[in-house]
Amino acid sequence: MKNYFPLFVGPTLLIFTIVFIIPFGLGIYLSFTNFRTVTDAVWVGFENYIHAFNDSTFVDALWFTVRYTFVSVITINFLAFLLALLLTRGIKGTNVFRTTYFMPNMIGGIVLGYVWLAIINSVLYNFGVTITYDPSYGFWGLIIMMNWQLIGYMMIIYISGIQNIPEELIESAQIDGANNFQILKNITIPLVRPSATITLFLTLSNSFKLFDQNLALTNGAPAEQTTMLALNIYKTFYGRNGWEGVGQAKAVIFSIIVGLIGLTQVYYSRRKEVEN
Repeated sequence: MKNYFPLFVGPTLLIFTIVFIIPFGLGIYLSFTNFRTVTDAVWVGFENYIHAFNDSTFVDALWFTVRYTFVSVITINFLAFLLALLLTRGIKGTNVFRTTYFMPNMIGGIVLGYVWLAIINSVLYNFGVTITYDPSYGFWGLIIMMNWQLIGYMMIIYISGIQNIPEELIESAQIDGANNFQILKNITIPLVRPSATITLFLTLSNSFKLFDQNLALTNGAPAEQTTMLALNIYKTFYGRNGWEGVGQAKAVIFSIIVGLIGLTQVYYSRRKEVEN
C-alpha cells in the first residue's frame, strides 16, 4: 500500500492542491489586503472585514439567506419524505413517477431561474405586477423554484432509506397491533435518519450557497431586498470599484458560515441516527 499510494493518490492530491488549497489560501490572504490584481495587493489588516460587517447590504443579504434557507430546508425535506412514503407503497407506475420527479434536478441553475421567471411573471402579469414588485414575491418565488428542483433528488435518497428498513421489523410491529402512524413514528422515521442527515446537509448547503437561480429570477430586486449572500458577494467584488478586498472578505466569511452550518448539522444529525 505504501508503495502504490503516491502513484494513485499523488495526481489527485496535486490537482486538488493546485485548484483548491492554493487558491483558497490566496483568497484568505487577499481578504486582508486592498487590491485590484493579485500582484498589487496592499496589506490593510481587518479593515475589509470591518467594512463588510458595516455594509448594510451584506447584513440584509445574510438575514434574507437565513430566512430563505430555513423555509426551504423544511419544505423540501417534508415534501420529499412525503413523496418517498407514497412511492414505496407499491403504487402502479412508481418508477415513472420517480424518474419524473427527479428530472428537474438535471436542469442547470441559470436556465431554471429564467424558466421560472417566465412562469411566475406570466401569472403575476394578470394582476398587473411582476416578481420584482414586492420582496415577498421574490422570496416565495425562490422557495417554489428550489422545491421544484430539489424535491425529486431528496425523494430518491429517502426512498433508499425506507427500502433499507427490514420488512420483518414492520411485520412484527403490525402483528403487535401497531397502526400506520405508530410504525411511521417509531420505526420509519428513526431508521431513515441516516438518509435525513444527507438530505439536510444537501438542502442546507445548496440553499445557503444559492447564486445562479437568485441572479436569474430576481437579481436582488427590488432595491436589493431579495439579494442572497452569494449574489451580494458577486456584486461587491465586480460591481463596486475598489471593493475587491471587501468582496474577498465577504467570501471568506461566507465560507466559514457555510462550513460551520454544515459541520454542526452533520454532527447533531449523526448523534440521533439509529443503526439498522
